[in-house]
Formats: sequence, structure tokens, C-alpha cells
Amino acid sequence: MAAPGILSWTPAAVVFDCDGTLMDTERHWQDARSLVLEEFGLAAGPGFAERAKGMHYTECARLMADEAGRPDLTAEMTERLLAHFTQLVSEDPVTMPGAVELVHGVGRFAPLTVASNCPFEIVESCLRTADLLDCFEHIVVPGDGIRPKPHPDPYLTAARLCGVAPAEALAVEDSEAGIRSAVGAGLRVLGVGPSPSAEAASLADLWVSSLAEPSVRGWAGDRMPRQRPGSNGRAARTARRRDAAAGTSGDDADADGP
Repeated sequence: MAAPGILSWTPAAVVFDCDGTLMDTERHWQDARSLVLEEFGLAAGPGFAERAKGMHYTECARLMADEAGRPDLTAEMTERLLAHFTQLVSEDPVTMPGAVELVHGVGRFAPLTVASNCPFEIVESCLRTADLLDCFEHIVVPGDGIRPKPHPDPYLTAARLCGVAPAEALAVEDSEAGIRSAVGAGLRVLGVGPSPSAEAASLADLWVSSLAEPSVRGWAGDRMPRQRPGSNGRAARTARRRDAAAGTSGDDADADGP
């Protein structure tokens, strides 16, 4: 879709990635990978950081172990990678430029969901620290039948939980793996980041260098507000977040609507 088209469109739901899109955590993953390799006295091959971007941490650890010629260390490296990342992100949680403003702007007209390759507890903690947790009606993470990005499962699940067809939803993503996931699920994609790969840029409907770009902020501000949930909205959102993390539909929690 051409840029003017996507910026004149009102999606029925918006699904945000977390790492590198809402939260400035990609640098924490890079640092965590470096610490793990240092701990084990190993080195990754050239271009490893770009290949690993957006991967589920278990797949990333497996790739590190394989490329270092030590597949036998996969389990230990997985454990250490998550431990280092958890510590780093807890010490320095920072939102990406324009992310908070866009979430609040988009939340006026569409239900919001997070689809992430991170563990649920980390996503929830990051959003809570950024004071964004209650903006999202669902958090979708891999597990219980939901394969990680680049598989389409996270975005298919997010659209289903929001009660919309994938083609009616917008994904906001920064990584090629995440964009492949969203495109494979049938969502339109707003890509974000300063230096996308050629493949990522070609797959996205529109690419912007930052969520703080005036064109994006103006698009969010121009949409008509939607009807907000009633007084039970927060309890329903909490239940649906738990359902999303468990890979279930959360139908019992949907009485209040998105």
C-alpha cells in the first residue's frame, strides 16, 4: 500500500511489537548476547546482531551456540541470556521516541494489543514501568501453541483476540522477523526504525524512521474516537491479557467488548 493510503486508513485494531518499537530494549538484547558470549569465552560470526534481531530468545541462544560451534551449550546460554536481559531492562527501561504519544493517540480510536517474542512477565513489567499497561487489552507471547515470530501465530492470535479480521488490523514493527510475522498473518504494517533492511522496508506498507514523525502523530490525531469500555473495562482487560499469554481465546472475559 502506498504511504498516503495507509495514513488515510482507520484500522479496526492496532498491534504493537514491544522490543525496539515501544521500548528501547534491542540494545539490552545486544548487550545480553555479548555478556553471554563473553561468559562462555565464545564469539559470534559477522552480522550476528542483525540476524538475531527480533528472534525469540530461545532461538537466539540456539543460534549463538550453533554459530560458536557449541550446540551442547544451548540450554545454559538460553538461561543466561534471559537472566542478563531481565536485569538490564529492569535497570534501564526506556520508551522509544513517540511511542507513548502514539499509543495514547491510537487508543482513542482502536483497541490495542502487544504481540512480542519476549516472555509475558518482561513485556508486562516494561509496559507497567512505562505507564502503558492499561492501554493494552491483550498481550500475546509465544507458548501453548503460539509459535514465535517470524511465524504468523502472534499476529493471528492478536487479531482474533481483538475480534477483527487480520486485514482490518495494523501492526507496528521494527524487525524483519516481526514484519514477516505480521505480513504472513495478513495485517498491514507500519515499519519503524532508522535503518531497515531492504527486505523489511519492502514488506512494510509504510516505513518511518521514528514514531515521533509528524505524519504518524497527525494520522493518529485525525481519527475519530471510539466508544470506551465501561467501568468493568480494566478487569476485563486484565483477564484477557492473561488469556492471551496462555494462548487461549479469553471468550469468557470478552463480555465488555474491546
